[in-house]
Amino acid sequence: MRIQHLDSSTKKNLLEDLLQRSPSSYGQYEQAVAEILNNVKIEKDKALFAYTEQFDHAHIDASNVRVTMEEIQAAYEEVGEELLRVIRGSLESIKSYHEKQRQFSWFDSKPDGTILGQKVTALQRVGVYVPGGKAAYPSSVLMNIVPARVAGVDEIIMVTPPGADGRVNANTLVAACEAGATAIYKVGGAQAIGALAYGTESIPKVDKIVGPGNIYVALAKKAVYGHVSIDAIAGPSEIMVVADETANPRYVAADLLSQAEHDEMASAILVTTSEKLAREVSDQIDGFLKELSRADIIQKSLDNYGYILIADTMDEVIDTANEIASEHLEIMTKNPYDTMTRIRNAGAIFIGEYASEPLGDYYAGPNHVLPTNGTAKFFSPLSVDDFIKKSSIIGYSREALERVHKDIEAFAEAEHLTAHANSIKVRFEENR
Repeated sequence: MRIQHLDSSTKKNLLEDLLQRSPSSYGQYEQAVAEILNNVKIEKDKALFAYTEQFDHAHIDASNVRVTMEEIQAAYEEVGEELLRVIRGSLESIKSYHEKQRQFSWFDSKPDGTILGQKVTALQRVGVYVPGGKAAYPSSVLMNIVPARVAGVDEIIMVTPPGADGRVNANTLVAACEAGATAIYKVGGAQAIGALAYGTESIPKVDKIVGPGNIYVALAKKAVYGHVSIDAIAGPSEIMVVADETANPRYVAADLLSQAEHDEMASAILVTTSEKLAREVSDQIDGFLKELSRADIIQKSLDNYGYILIADTMDEVIDTANEIASEHLEIMTKNPYDTMTRIRNAGAIFIGEYASEPLGDYYAGPNHVLPTNGTAKFFSPLSVDDFIKKSSIIGYSREALERVHKDIEAFAEAEHLTAHANSIKVRFEENR
């Protein structure tokens, strides 16, 4: 794994390198995605089923596109009791954490008859996209559905691509059922995003689409934004470890590799003030690569986007962490809580040597759907907030409005909006 001294040139080159992984950089796929979406919008089920046969090699039609209770029961029989126990334990942690995020309507009334407030309403129907095939992750099913359920969403429509046999991964089905999906449909790719955004004869239009997917899914979500809301356009996974001389090099190396195994575009970065730690971590990585099953993918990921950066001061380490704004940020320093207070930009922050990144992926409770590619500077993890909307409440008595009506009229007239001013004036015509 490459080791570099951290300076302004290194940081600039690194940031440019990482930003190339953004889904926004893959414009060559946009025309194909636009064509798929347009066909689904116009031809609905006909196009949806044709694309499913073309891309997933599965014969799906209106009679079998929706997963049945019999299929779900068969999935439970296929999934072992041990994994079911783990899924339920993880679900309980996720639910407990997200219940603390719930927001409530509020109203503030005053003696003069003024009533102001905010009405919090859950979205009526959301779509959850779940990748299929080798990328079947029941943990992501839980992370996307549970906060929607906690928020009070009425209908949670899940879509996931089927195998060539027309079946959906059993682990995915069980996780969806446990989490509370309302309906599950056997479609994937950009065509599934189109179905959720526009609606077809079989799949209802939703208000918001969440969930990860490949570049076609990411670009499709980007394209339908405005017809529906979306969570974010997710890029490849990334991890940064901030460490000093007190960190355990074996732990650091293992955690860097935990993200590098996702795919060849994943990034894994260590920023440290200790050259000794940097060398030891590099050696540990070489050792792990001889043992891990996805070593080929990991090696390509490290070759492309793996860095060990040595900084002169901890201030430089913190500045770099805030500039990169990593999806996952682990802190392994002598005083990790002090370091944490200086972190401004990160999707999820893991504190101390026993808070390794997979803890957040699977079991701790906070959401693992996180901002990537530097968007942690302005985006947050998926949460209950993503599944609610807020309406302002305004109520005034005649007496309350009378006190301020001339000010409102003056403001409206200053903007040359005489109809606005008149809307207030007519309520006090008898006073003129």
